[in-house]
Amino acid sequence: MKRERKLDKMVITSEAQYKEAYKKSVEDPQAFWAGIAENFQWHKKWDRVLSYDWSVPETKWFEGGKLNITENCLDRHLKERGQQTAIIWEPNDPGDDVRKITYAELHEYVCRFANVLKDNGIGKGDRVCIYMPMLIELTVAVLACARVGAIHSVVFAGFSARSLATRINDSQCKMLITADGGFRGTKNIPLKEIADEALDHCPSVENVIIYKNTGQSIEWVSERDHWWHLETRNASPEFTAEVMDAEDPLFILYTSGSTGNPKGMVHSCAGYMVYTTYTFKNVFQYKDGDIYWCTADIGWITGHSYIIYGPLAAGATTLMFEGIPSYPDNGRFWEVCAKHKVTHFYTAPTAIRALEKHPVSLVEKHDLSGLKVLGSVGEPINREAWMWYSKHIGKDKCPVVDTWWQTETGGILISSLAGVTRQKATFATLPMPGIQAILLDNEGKELKSDTAEGTLAIKYPWPSIARTIYGDHDRYKKVYFSAFKDHYFPGDGALKDEEGNYRITGRVDDVVIVSGHNLGTAPIENAINEHEMVVESAVVGYPHPIKGNALYAYVITYSNTEEANQKLEDEIKGLVARTIGAIAKPEEIQFVPGLPKTRSGKIMRRILRKVASGECENLGDTSTLLNPDIVNEIISGKVNTN
Repeated sequence: MKRERKLDKMVITSEAQYKEAYKKSVEDPQAFWAGIAENFQWHKKWDRVLSYDWSVPETKWFEGGKLNITENCLDRHLKERGQQTAIIWEPNDPGDDVRKITYAELHEYVCRFANVLKDNGIGKGDRVCIYMPMLIELTVAVLACARVGAIHSVVFAGFSARSLATRINDSQCKMLITADGGFRGTKNIPLKEIADEALDHCPSVENVIIYKNTGQSIEWVSERDHWWHLETRNASPEFTAEVMDAEDPLFILYTSGSTGNPKGMVHSCAGYMVYTTYTFKNVFQYKDGDIYWCTADIGWITGHSYIIYGPLAAGATTLMFEGIPSYPDNGRFWEVCAKHKVTHFYTAPTAIRALEKHPVSLVEKHDLSGLKVLGSVGEPINREAWMWYSKHIGKDKCPVVDTWWQTETGGILISSLAGVTRQKATFATLPMPGIQAILLDNEGKELKSDTAEGTLAIKYPWPSIARTIYGDHDRYKKVYFSAFKDHYFPGDGALKDEEGNYRITGRVDDVVIVSGHNLGTAPIENAINEHEMVVESAVVGYPHPIKGNALYAYVITYSNTEEANQKLEDEIKGLVARTIGAIAKPEEIQFVPGLPKTRSGKIMRRILRKVASGECENLGDTSTLLNPDIVNEIISGKVNTN
């Protein structure tokens, strides 16, 4: 049997088969995952499938195994599907040329760039930061790092210089890979200029590789800066992949936390490969010849797992999109689907809600008859958006997979399997095989009734769980394993129906999901507080019709006149955008004389969240506050968010 076809063995094709697989994965997890891992290419098989101790916490999968993930994404496909398109690249401007690259061409390109990395002193264990637009070269850079054994850290190209510098310094990156600029709708993002500003504060970076994308003029630092095209021009198209241990780090990806500093989640080589490929094949039910499109940016975990690694390891054709859904009009997604005969479409509820506000004629003018599967990712999807998506995009013929997972989990943990297991609007539905999800009460006791609502937790390891926070394992333990003993705590609440389907009800910590992106409130408050006129601030999330949640900032200032506050509001939003990125700008800012605090000085965010959401009638007992009268003052000055 052909090697790549082995992956078809692990695809679940019926509800009965799902139940059987899930039962085996719970009763004998190690035998289950060993069977899945057999479908991949190894230099040496593992000595032990799993060892873990969540009191440390420590998790190791496929110990003793030797592999390189790029051989599973590229080399093993060359004989049977070398001429198959691996990546379709759709440009920002629909008038520009589409690029397509086959598996054979991608393999050669990755090898060339791996040689560039090696020639510039990058080897196994070195950290490389990638700050690029959505180009094929971004995927090439990621895979080349993995091929040489370097640890890649992709930073979303919408982040500010300060955010970029913070991430580079945290992991002490040796190299930065970027572009002169990036197109995003009508905007030209000066990436090299932003990178230069960041690098003024990043002494660990020795070399910078710049891809010429927009052709705009840039500042040049001799000895440090190198053009991508000149470096790759004479590079060899052959590169023997570095043999990696199963538990060697593959990448670091930063996600916001409830404290000020972003968390660099570390994912390892083997477990991540096995789990992302398994979930890609099963959740989306991808078949040879399908065209799969995930609209995420590779700067987020969705792009890592379900644009690059999962699809390529499965031998799929994956589409990358440089632009945005509203350019040149709000029918761009559907134009691209029709143009490339997309069969699988995976996007965020934020995008769905934004697009459903526009005339349905923007959808109907495009032929979407090729679609087979629709997906949702990033946050819980509301019923109205789910129904619109199913009706107008899927014509009520496409299964909708509502996937729940996180940067920390590496891959999808809860989802229906397209057309195989039953879907239910607004419910992520059932756990994937191997995922032992439970609900806990406030005391950490498992809620065992058929229907329940509580805090979601996972009580057994899965292969793609993040192994640590880079450089701060104590924080990893505190955030994910201290709330409930011997359980992974994702920070989400959930409810379960009588059929065992899970519905995610939202965050239970100080992280707000805005447009599908986790934003910690602490770093945003820190940025606001840097303004010389700000005394203190508190940021909370509130429901938003498009973004799912938006940010509402309560700000105490040294002066409080209406004219001064209007100017200050603009300055604060600009400060946050420069410090963190535009995505973190508060939607609303309310200037307040004080904040509700306990007698120990803790801000009562529960009250602030309710006020921001317009739920001012049910605030609970406020008499124990240090300053209970402040609540009425805040309510009277509330910004209208309805």
